[in-house]
Amino acid sequence: MYKIHTANSRAEKRLQNYMRIRGDVQEKLNRLKQNPRRELGAHPLRGNLAGKWGCWLGSNIRIIYSIDDFNKIIFIEAVGSHKVY
Repeated sequence: MYKIHTANSRAEKRLQNYMRIRGDVQEKLNRLKQNPRRELGAHPLRGNLAGKWGCWLGSNIRIIYSIDDFNKIIFIEAVGSHKVY
């Protein structure tokens, strides 16, 4: 199982806010920890975000993250609407 870390304070604050507002976000993050490449509509990003991954946590909540397979860590780099892409 992977661990989740936020890459910056902005992502941390937004993620905490969504977790406070919506009870299902924590459950979805737990699913992401199991398989960060297949859960929650995960998909590799292209263009200037190549090498990073994106998925949805709710109707309008998206996250951008990178995966460290060696250390089993998911680094959440941005949280927000689809505009974070």
